[in-house]
Amino acid sequence: MLTYAEAIDHLYALGQELAPPPAGTPRRKFDLDHMRILVHALGDPQLRFPSILIAGTNGKGSTAATLASILSASGLRTALYTSPHLFHVNERIQVDSHPISDSDFARLYALVSTTATTLVSSAQLPHPPSFFEVLTALAFLYLAEQQVDIAVLEVGLGGRLDATNIVQPILSILTDIALDHQDYLGSTITEIAREKAGILRPHGTLITLPQHPEANQAIGEAASGLDLNAISAADFIPTPEAFVQPRTDPTHPLPRNHYLLTLDGEPLEVDSPLPGHHQQRNLALAISAAKWLKNPTSNDTSYIHSASPEERNKKSYITNASIAAGIRNTQWPGRLEFIPPNLLLDVAHNPAGAWTLRAALTQLPDDQPRTLLFSCLRDKDLDEMAKVLFPLFDSTSGDPARAHDHIVLAPIPNPRAASVDDLLAAAHRLDVPAHAAPHLAAALAQAHAITPPGGLIVATGSVYLIGEIRHLAKEA
Repeated sequence: MLTYAEAIDHLYALGQELAPPPAGTPRRKFDLDHMRILVHALGDPQLRFPSILIAGTNGKGSTAATLASILSASGLRTALYTSPHLFHVNERIQVDSHPISDSDFARLYALVSTTATTLVSSAQLPHPPSFFEVLTALAFLYLAEQQVDIAVLEVGLGGRLDATNIVQPILSILTDIALDHQDYLGSTITEIAREKAGILRPHGTLITLPQHPEANQAIGEAASGLDLNAISAADFIPTPEAFVQPRTDPTHPLPRNHYLLTLDGEPLEVDSPLPGHHQQRNLALAISAAKWLKNPTSNDTSYIHSASPEERNKKSYITNASIAAGIRNTQWPGRLEFIPPNLLLDVAHNPAGAWTLRAALTQLPDDQPRTLLFSCLRDKDLDEMAKVLFPLFDSTSGDPARAHDHIVLAPIPNPRAASVDDLLAAAHRLDVPAHAAPHLAAALAQAHAITPPGGLIVATGSVYLIGEIRHLAKEA
């Protein structure tokens, strides 16, 4: 039997989907039929629990985490499958906020790996499954074993060809769509939106929000021939009058998302630990999904795997009070997360995420000194993210409030990481001064050393950066 460490080493040896292929090797093309062959050999575990599938460019993880927390607070045994992880791969597979254990991970990895080897040797699969395909199959096995009532699944990449898209979702959710992963999904928002809309099903239910006109049109075109029940979550976007005063949080430098809504004619208090205006859109999607699950358009209650007729009454599970409790108890680290005394973490990993972070930073005191700790992957739009963020930390801008600001750059421990030279060149092209560090531990130490008392360190640019910095900060 494999140990956990052996399973992790074996998994990473499969290679990440987005890692650059060896020289002269074309990028791998994915085929959902291969994923279906693998899970069928494993007993089709994905058919043993109902699923909600969430795709989008930004916000899908926050939406998934919030919705899963709501369903757990409502008494449902709820699974959450997300990607990527911040530090431990087990974080991706959770049941009621508890990650899969090392022993269960190793045991199920051995089963998936052995099954895949047999399928390849018998020519039923043309090549071994990828990192994400193996991990997704493992997750499906675990969730089936755990007899979850419902699973909230975050799409890994795109939608149409993503390994998660072999489920038959009872509900599909599309979060905000922007440019990202153009090498795989297309060079325009229209093309990317079409890929994301691949999670829609005939006669299914879609929840989304109005967004970029190109995305709206592409989603509408994809949905038009599917006889969908399309729901807009716009009713759950708060008005300025809805906010509860005061909006400040003594434990966080950013205002809290705390406001009052009405759901089914009754008050709903939204008090989320996830700050930022953008989270109001993600919260609206999660609330709209909870409302649909509470009052679906049909009388089907089969999405609850319960023991008694009484337990199958979904209204006894999802209430305004349980929705409020789930929102309040949401755990989704690395999203404008504050670690005292002065570290703000955010996984902004593409230009849209950088703009969202920039909007959040406008809510900070203007005279507060700030240090940006930044890095990203080389397949991201470094120049665009630099244009959005670096000028906010330019000590030579002539703005007295920024005179004590700094930028610290360092490579991420990842084969896809941008080099220090690449990062520095992006700063130099903008004539913004920046410091370089050889690695993230040195970068964090340098940021602490140069940030004045009362100042704030803002770490951002990649999920992988945030995972490492968060671990270093927690271990300090």
